[in-house]
Amino acid sequence: MLTTLLRWIGAYKAYSRFLRDQIYDGDLPQHVGIVLDGNRRWASSRLFGPNEGHKVGADTAEQVLDWCLDLGIKTLTMYVLSTENLQRPNGEVKEIIGLIDERLARLSKDERLQKNKVRVKALGTLELLPESTRHLLSHVEEITKDHDQHFLNIAIAYGGRTEIVDAIKRIAELVKNGELSIEDVDQKSIERYLYTSHLPNPEPDLVIRTSGEERMSGFLMWQSAYSELVFTDAYWPDFRKIDLMRAIRTYQKRMRRYGR
Repeated sequence: MLTTLLRWIGAYKAYSRFLRDQIYDGDLPQHVGIVLDGNRRWASSRLFGPNEGHKVGADTAEQVLDWCLDLGIKTLTMYVLSTENLQRPNGEVKEIIGLIDERLARLSKDERLQKNKVRVKALGTLELLPESTRHLLSHVEEITKDHDQHFLNIAIAYGGRTEIVDAIKRIAELVKNGELSIEDVDQKSIERYLYTSHLPNPEPDLVIRTSGEERMSGFLMWQSAYSELVFTDAYWPDFRKIDLMRAIRTYQKRMRRYGR
C-alpha cells in the first residue's frame, strides 16, 4: 500500500513538472478568473454537510494564491459569493459568512501579501454583507492598498449585471451634473466605473469554472467578453495545481483574435 502511494506521488510530481515545462514554453495569462463551484456537491458525494464542502473549498482557495504566485500570474479574481448565494437558507448563509470572516482575518496576517506585494480588493455590493465582513474586507484592502506587484480580487456579494448598472448610474450622475457629456460616454468611460477599474489588466485572459457547469453565472460580464473559457469537471475542493496548469495549457493552444 505504501509502495503504491509513493509511486502515485512520484508520478504526480513528474506530471506536474511536465505540465510546468509545457506552459512555460508559451505565453502565461496575466489575469486569471475562477468561478469556485461545486462545494456542496463535493460534500454531498461524501455524505458530508454543505459547510464541510465550503471549508475544504476555502482551503483550496488559499492554495490557489500560492500557485498563481509560483507560476507568475499577476492577477487572480475569485468568484467567492454571488448575490444569489445570499438567498440560500439562512443557516447555510450564516455558516458561509462565518467561514469567510475567519479566512479574511487569516488573510490580513498572511505574509504572502507583504512578501509578494499583493493588493487585495473586494468586488461586489458590499452593503449586502454583515458589518463584521465589511470591516475585515476594508482592513485587508487598507493594509495592501499600496501594493502593485500582484492583485487578488475577491468577488463577494457580486453580480455582473449589478456591476454594470452601478457603472451606468455613476455615469448618469456625472451627465446630470454637467461633468460629462453624452457624446463622451464610451466603452472607456464605462470601464472607468467598473469594480475592476483599479487593475492594470482588468480583463481576464482566462476564466476557469469548476464542477462541470458550463456557464458564467454573471461573472465579470463586461470584462470577460474576450476571455478564454475553460470548464473543468473537478468540484472546487478537488481542484489541484495540475488542473490550473492544464487550463493554462488549453488557453495557450487557442488563437485569440478578439473578433478580428
